[in-house]
Amino acid sequence: MTRLAQLPTSLRQRLEQRSALKVIAGLMNFDAASVARVARAAGHGGADLIDVACDPELVALAIRESGGVPVCVSAVDPELFPAAVAAGAQMVEIGNFDAFYPQGRIFDAAEVLALTRQTRALLPDVVLSVTVPHVLPMDEQQQLAVDLVDAGADLIQTEGGTSAKPSSAGTLGLIEKAAPTLAAAHSISAGLQQAGVEAPVLCASGLSAVTLPMAIAAGAAGVGVGSAVNRLNDELAMVAVVRGLREALGTAAAVRS
Repeated sequence: MTRLAQLPTSLRQRLEQRSALKVIAGLMNFDAASVARVARAAGHGGADLIDVACDPELVALAIRESGGVPVCVSAVDPELFPAAVAAGAQMVEIGNFDAFYPQGRIFDAAEVLALTRQTRALLPDVVLSVTVPHVLPMDEQQQLAVDLVDAGADLIQTEGGTSAKPSSAGTLGLIEKAAPTLAAAHSISAGLQQAGVEAPVLCASGLSAVTLPMAIAAGAAGVGVGSAVNRLNDELAMVAVVRGLREALGTAAAVRS
């Protein structure tokens, strides 16, 4: 857990309090104007972390536009990470893989483990988050999470929004959308605990203000939200959504205490 101690105090405390909020601009989103809007919304809305595509210029942009919110960069090519870290990224992440599934690109456990080991060799002291592919059976997701921590991952992230097929409108539809990643968060958190392995779990993909408290109840230390924010074009609406997410996590923390 020593690498996590390098994170800014506010982010580290949110993880410890199980109320961390990451706003995701998108692994494939290299549009500077879009990333700037997301970063400003994250800063004004109270996010703890911004996740952007792995590009040094986007890192600098996100830091500047957000007012200094810590930045995580996402990629599936570890060779891209060092330059982004040099530009100011405080965390790197392998995944998530949602953007690749429509292309027919599937990441299996062996490949994710190899990417993790390669990243750790390149960046031995940088905080590393790794996504567990939701296409794996749940028991294999559990085992992979344990193996990833053994290989050097500091945080484990879940996914699943692309596999959800909600059939209902309103609140029920939002819960159906989040069900795969919520199930993964619960199973992986339990699996890590049973194995005696300590690593925060970030629940991401398909979440909304309705389902954020459910993610925390399922065992997550924090959540990642992307499309609920980055698909909007109105910055005031984006800020309002981020603030709503922040408030939902505050409610979850109050219920736990």
